Amino acid sequence: MATATLDWSQCPAVESVPGKRSGAWVFRGTRTPVSVVFENLQDMTVDELVAEFGVTREQVQAVLQFAAHSAEVEVLHP
Repeated sequence: MATATLDWSQCPAVESVPGKRSGAWVFRGTRTPVSVVFENLQDMTVDELVAEFGVTREQVQAVLQFAAHSAEVEVLHP
């Protein structure tokens, strides 16, 4: 199954800084990779993600909403 690569530059809750986590997309102002949300969401609540990884609820929600919206756009315009 093919998966779309998201353009995280369009999500204001994240940033990619050369030299910070090898340029991986991280939550703005942190060193926490965006990928931790998707790797742990099945086993953790949003509140647990916030407590464990030092990000805000708003950041997690923004990332999830961005990913969901991007998936909808991909389905509508393959």
